[in-house]
Amino acid sequence: MTLNLAKTRLLNLRGISTSQWHRNLPPNSVMNVFDRNAKLLQRERAARDPEVKLYDYLKEEVGYRLADRVFDIKREFQCALDLGCGRGHVSKNIEPASVKKLILADMSPSFVQQAEAPEGVEVERKVLDEESFSLGDNSLDLVISCLSLHWVNDLPGCFSRIIQSLRSDGVFMAAIFGGDTLFELRSSLQLAELERDGGISPHISPFTQIRDIGSLMTRAGFTMLTIDCDEMVIGYPSMFELMWDLKGMAENNAARNRKLHLKRDTAVAAAAVYEELYGKIKEDGSPYIPATFQIIYMLGWKPDASQPKPLDRGTGEVSLKDLYKLDQIIKDAKKIKLDDEK
Repeated sequence: MTLNLAKTRLLNLRGISTSQWHRNLPPNSVMNVFDRNAKLLQRERAARDPEVKLYDYLKEEVGYRLADRVFDIKREFQCALDLGCGRGHVSKNIEPASVKKLILADMSPSFVQQAEAPEGVEVERKVLDEESFSLGDNSLDLVISCLSLHWVNDLPGCFSRIIQSLRSDGVFMAAIFGGDTLFELRSSLQLAELERDGGISPHISPFTQIRDIGSLMTRAGFTMLTIDCDEMVIGYPSMFELMWDLKGMAENNAARNRKLHLKRDTAVAAAAVYEELYGKIKEDGSPYIPATFQIIYMLGWKPDASQPKPLDRGTGEVSLKDLYKLDQIIKDAKKIKLDDEK
């Protein structure tokens, strides 16, 4: 869900028209969709669960994939920040050849202490709120974040603080949940509530669409953007195991206008709808429900004079209509070059 769409839906649920809101809203103000204090409590509760490791499977996989992208950049980063480090899902996979010093930061003190540190890397731990953190300007070479920034209200402001903290030619790399995440659970709950209660409540937090990430990063000043999307589908015995695991991951709903209680009969109806619409059968004959997690990966660089720049408009030597015979054009160009050398 885009930020503007999330604002509109939140206002409509509260009985406020969008035009009325914009008349009263100061310029450049932040729409507080998420309850950051509730999210802190959720993370602390998850961190103190004696079986917390059971719920790391999703973030462990995404953290490994994100760390693998760090390896693709053939450079040693002197100082890096893991923003919203959680339990060290990315940092545990970082190697000394890539990062010399790593700062582990999260709004949850328990997560900061539990975060696994890589061997051979100097580590500093800090309790920082991703939404309002403050570090020295031009003090970092790399900022990474794994499945944390989708809970930030002021994402443009967060991106601006990140680029300010980076040195020239520094890189920002992150993974967040995309707009199609848990669409099965969202639709099942909505259908059940419409039938049982005559209306719907926001049980799944709004997520950013992939098309918005590029514009937000460009607005913040990042260059040479790379944005791609991946989907992970995980099977669960029923909707209740899915919701229990989301709570264990500290990924349960934290929207300010969330409904604090879900009726038992509504939950049972939603589980039945989920199984009817999306249920599948394994090879051994046992039923399960799929849950889709859309992961958006983003990478951007702080501008620097040494970075490659696009050619001026109109300087191209090959027309787009001739791309189908590009191989022949390259051969002819090589032949001309050889003839000139002779």
